[in-house]
Amino acid sequence: MSVKNLDRHNRWRNKTVAFRVSPDEDREIETAVRLSGLTKQDYITRRLLCRDVVVQGNPRVYKALRNELAAVLEELERIEAGNGVDGELLDTIRLIAAIMDGMRED
Repeated sequence: MSVKNLDRHNRWRNKTVAFRVSPDEDREIETAVRLSGLTKQDYITRRLLCRDVVVQGNPRVYKALRNELAAVLEELERIEAGNGVDGELLDTIRLIAAIMDGMRED
């Protein structure tokens, strides 16, 4: 039996919500979670309830940004070699740009 959890508002979190996604959707969700610095549960809950996802800069977020930017650079080099642009890459670039823009405002 799992341990009961209280959230920050003293609410019991004892309900489980599950759903299926494609491998591409899973990669996209995992990327957004890593770049947000939140747990997957908190990220998905905030997105589903139309609440803002505010990225708090910390070493884990900076490492995720560095790794994602390295992956973007690798993809851009692949594109320069004559291959096409992937839509998932453009989504990742937009997400990174939005996060970096938000960090600049602080």
